[in-house]
Amino acid sequence: MNAHLFLIGLCVIIIISFFNNMLARRTNIPSVLVLIILGFGLQQLLLYFNIEPDYFNTLEILGIVGLIMIVLEAALDLEIKREKWPIIWKSFTIASFSLALTSLVISFFIKIFIPNIDFLQAMVYAIPLSIMSSAIIIPSVAHLNDYKKEFLIYESTFSDILGIMVFYMIVENIHVEGMRQLSFAIGSNIFLTIVISVALSYVLLYIIQKIKGQAKFFLFLAVLILLYSVGKLLHLSSLIIILMFGLLLRNHKVLLIEKLEKWLDDERINAVYHQFNMITIETSFVVRTFFFVVFGMTLPLNSLLNPHVWLLSLIFLVVTYVLRFGLFYIIENRDTMPQTFIAPRGLISVLLFFAIPESLKTEGFESGVLFVVIIGTSIIMASTLIASGKGKKQEDAEPVAKETSVESSKKYSEYPVK
Repeated sequence: MNAHLFLIGLCVIIIISFFNNMLARRTNIPSVLVLIILGFGLQQLLLYFNIEPDYFNTLEILGIVGLIMIVLEAALDLEIKREKWPIIWKSFTIASFSLALTSLVISFFIKIFIPNIDFLQAMVYAIPLSIMSSAIIIPSVAHLNDYKKEFLIYESTFSDILGIMVFYMIVENIHVEGMRQLSFAIGSNIFLTIVISVALSYVLLYIIQKIKGQAKFFLFLAVLILLYSVGKLLHLSSLIIILMFGLLLRNHKVLLIEKLEKWLDDERINAVYHQFNMITIETSFVVRTFFFVVFGMTLPLNSLLNPHVWLLSLIFLVVTYVLRFGLFYIIENRDTMPQTFIAPRGLISVLLFFAIPESLKTEGFESGVLFVVIIGTSIIMASTLIASGKGKKQEDAEPVAKETSVESSKKYSEYPVK
């Protein structure tokens, strides 16, 4: 392909994605739908011209950078304060229980449909289908009241982080035999990684405040990707390093002990945080855009014609929303709508699905299930938010109508009845 035509195509995709995000905020229709459909259209166009590019390396690189940027963006969004503790622990509890229970139940149904798959292998497929997408939720819940909006932002962020880490812990330790040995391997891995992460994060924060210049972000992004890749080669839970760095950058006054805090300049750290936050959002936007488009380009049309794909997807959707309603009803103990139906699957689900090692893949699981679940949860969320928005407008209009009727009655009561 001509280099200029290729660059034109990339620019057009980014422009479409940007305006699509603006449209999504107004209509509550997730932008992911348009990007996947765009990718699918490009796939058909390439097939028409008999072009069959190899997407694997592109997906793998986008996947690694995407995971790092998503975890870093999520960590930078998590503000830890005492007054926010009630909403933090409730959202964390629902996110963790929802992830665990949904993964277990979905694994059970995967084993029913694919009898030759073992349980941990089924879990590897189930976890991507159980993770909420904060990238879709955060821009979509702007019109909800402050409590529900903040709750869903925290819940989806925790779901992202927990889901990614549990997935890689299982994948990297699946060779360990016995549940006790597996638990010990994962526990020791987490402990060692947290200790290394805290030390490295503090060193990075100390160094970054001393560096003068404008090009700090991509220097430290390169350092974080380097640490992530080295950690992977050493079989550590590398994403904890990214998570701890983001959390300390956002909440260094809360998470660091007083003696260490004295070494940091608050003004410089805050300036670095704002720079990181802005550039992380921009970079995540580009990565998400191209990943969803490439996902649409790799989607096999034949799998969508399989009735088992639609049956399994329907079961997964029912399981997801039934469990969410139960958890909100028990833990939140308040209005469960529209939170119950705001649980879209998105980029994390696609990233982890493509990150399943070849040794754990099975031909019995169709990738069309992932597509149908992503589209289904996005449509359900959009419909719920649209209905919620209409309900809110009616509630806002009712007090005005009552006030007008009261004023009218007072007006006419001033005149005696003849």
